[in-house]
Amino acid sequence: MRDVPFGEWSSTVLALREDGYAFFDFLTAVDQTDADEGPGFDVVCHLVDPSRVGDLRSVLLRTRAVDGVAVPSLTPVFAGAAWHERETHEMFGLDFDGFDDGTGRGLRPLLLPEGFEGTPLRKSFVLAARASKPWPGGKEPGEGHESARAPGRRRVQAPGVPGPDWGPRAAPSATSSSAAQVSSEEST
Repeated sequence: MRDVPFGEWSSTVLALREDGYAFFDFLTAVDQTDADEGPGFDVVCHLVDPSRVGDLRSVLLRTRAVDGVAVPSLTPVFAGAAWHERETHEMFGLDFDGFDDGTGRGLRPLLLPEGFEGTPLRKSFVLAARASKPWPGGKEPGEGHESARAPGRRRVQAPGVPGPDWGPRAAPSATSSSAAQVSSEEST
């Protein structure tokens, strides 16, 4: 992986295209907003040199974009980047400066249903389905059945599960009351 300074993102991709990396493979982002140093989004791009049939060369580029700052678009360099930038915009909420897919309609929804609110690939996005159903996969020994869990072990919460204060309050069930009992035993 090759790290590229944010200000050199599109010029680096252009230079690599001129150096033979003429095949644009993909572009996406990774939410690093919880990083200790320089939080933001890692924008990742993979390019391939198709001229070397038997021995392909490829390069994986990464730059860090601060939340709220538009990333330079790669559509002037690779027209095929338009689909990937639209998807990244929709899923992560990143804007791309200079985006042009030839339609003049700009960055617009691509995959999600009309009227969908939010950016589902951000770590801060709450998965509402996790609030209404128990997590099906146990990650710790004995997890999955309340009675089989070792005493004193706290329950592991699955990714995207909102805290207990999120959403409407449900009537306590036998499962939630036994979990409350375990957590009160842990605090004593």
